[in-house]
Amino acid sequence: MKHINYFLYALLFSASAVLAQQRPPAISSPDVHPDHSITFRYFSRNAKKVMLSGEFLKAPVALTKDTSGIWSVTVPPVKPDIYPYSFTVDSVQLADPNNTYIFANERFKRSIVDVPGDQPLVHSLQNVPHGKISYRYYKSGTLGTTRQLLVYTPPGFNPNGKTKYPVLYLIHGGSDTEETWTKVGRANLIADNLIAQGKAKPMLIVMPYGNVRPAPMPDFTKDMVNDIIPFVEANYPADKDSKSRAVAGFSVGGGQTLNIGLTNTDKFAYICSYAPYTATEEFQKNFTNWSPDANKINSQLKLFTISVGTEDFLYEPVKKNIAMFEEKKIKTKSYIVPGGHTWMNCKQYLATTLQELFK
Repeated sequence: MKHINYFLYALLFSASAVLAQQRPPAISSPDVHPDHSITFRYFSRNAKKVMLSGEFLKAPVALTKDTSGIWSVTVPPVKPDIYPYSFTVDSVQLADPNNTYIFANERFKRSIVDVPGDQPLVHSLQNVPHGKISYRYYKSGTLGTTRQLLVYTPPGFNPNGKTKYPVLYLIHGGSDTEETWTKVGRANLIADNLIAQGKAKPMLIVMPYGNVRPAPMPDFTKDMVNDIIPFVEANYPADKDSKSRAVAGFSVGGGQTLNIGLTNTDKFAYICSYAPYTATEEFQKNFTNWSPDANKINSQLKLFTISVGTEDFLYEPVKKNIAMFEEKKIKTKSYIVPGGHTWMNCKQYLATTLQELFK
């Protein structure tokens, strides 16, 4: 019996030793330092090459490996903001396995690093009253399925109160999801902070899922008008006047914003398009040889804005679209800012928009 117990003990000890050898060490990544430099780490004994890519870098940088299999690199101080990044391990792109803050996206595998400012940034978690994000399901008759959307309700929201709230319908970019505006864009915290400062009105923010494939992408416009808006107005104390409705979106969502808003100016008095991607059949159908009643549209719209960065790959197409709308005599307010096609810019577009809505 003693020999059996000893054998079992030895077997267990041996198995534990093997597991301990196989288990990766506990490492911290990313580490943001007081001077805003950042250290990234990745563990692999077998990888031949590990590279770091991020929207705070001009080009990917290599990590170096120590004797225990931990790869690391420290990048110089970074301007405070929220940035996507990823590792490329032997040609395979990966999110950081030691970081739970993942970019909500259907195509790119990226993580997020938050570099706080010396003073709170507009998207920072601050000591102010906070609203609530609810995950809701709605029946889409247009698409013949049940879909998910997110709803931000502002601080002090009372679903049974007498207050009727204006609504911003906020659309994500291509390959993003209905969660990207909160997980990356921090729309809820931006709204919290601006409402607390008296710079934005308390409002509902509805964040739907804009990808309707395999249905035709133009069906999202029908889904918005025929299904999403009725669902919100049936379940929330939403003001149903067009002057209390806004639509905004980024990239592909910016193009969807133009399609939805400008073909329904009787329903939306505020249209705010962020770096819109418009190389789509729906946009061409709506706006090629477009002969709008400019006086009618301008009387219905209280605000129509298009934003883009000067380093954005869509900068030239967006400028042409702005010129087209102006040529059609549609009152268009443009925001041309530095920067590229990034969520860093996108957060600033939203922060500007929230201060202009429903005034």
